[in-house]
Amino acid sequence: MSKQPSSHTPKDSHYARLRRAHRDRHAEPAKPAVDGIVRLYGLHTVVAALANPRRKLIRLYATRNAVNRLEIDPENLSCPFELVEPRVLDSELGSDAVHQGVMLETRPLPPLGLDHLDAADLVLVLDQVTDPHNVGAILRSATAFGAGAVVTTTRHSPQESGVLAKSASGALEEIPYLQVVNLAEVLEDLTRRGFQTIGLDSDGPMPLEQTFNGKRFALVLGSEGKGLRQKTRATVDALARLEAPGAIRSLNVSNAAAVALYAARRAITS
Repeated sequence: MSKQPSSHTPKDSHYARLRRAHRDRHAEPAKPAVDGIVRLYGLHTVVAALANPRRKLIRLYATRNAVNRLEIDPENLSCPFELVEPRVLDSELGSDAVHQGVMLETRPLPPLGLDHLDAADLVLVLDQVTDPHNVGAILRSATAFGAGAVVTTTRHSPQESGVLAKSASGALEEIPYLQVVNLAEVLEDLTRRGFQTIGLDSDGPMPLEQTFNGKRFALVLGSEGKGLRQKTRATVDALARLEAPGAIRSLNVSNAAAVALYAARRAITS
């Protein structure tokens, strides 16, 4: 049997490295935003923010093409509007930002407390997950599966930003993103509120589906590198694993969150 040629030759890899190096050398960094202002970008992100009554809007910037795609009337906006060329947004946001021709300057969303969770049956808790792309994807999954909030720490977690919001694709406006000082105390509070707190760990003693007890769950995920901290592991009601029969046992934290949320929602509704 003849051996099929690889689709990735050493020469391909060499030229790919050269292209990446060239792109990195010529990439424009984003200009720093004024303190207290968040720059949101991307069509889905901006549409969701404009429709959120909790948002304090400052100014919308958009290209002519983006205005048409947004299907908005600049005369009826609740904030000032400025028509710009794409290069203006490239300069403001950096050449790596996929802004789709629109940028919205806003204030950060006002914080919410744990009392907001009284009507929730599902909560996601993040123990020092630092990548805003991962957290944004988690916000999107949490919204899709009807979670009441995503809870994380004020330190070692991403603040509200354009990257986080773009990765969430509008979900930041739909689900509370609660940042707390002491995660262990919050987990104890969630237990008192009737949630079963379950930490996801690849070495958990039982599969997640067999761990559910009750109809209100707080799923706790740790950072991709270190996993759950020892204090968090000691505070949760139970540790559980996601069954992964393949050669790779661990999932990216955002993928693990989506799988766990699906399992929890099925347990709640069964």
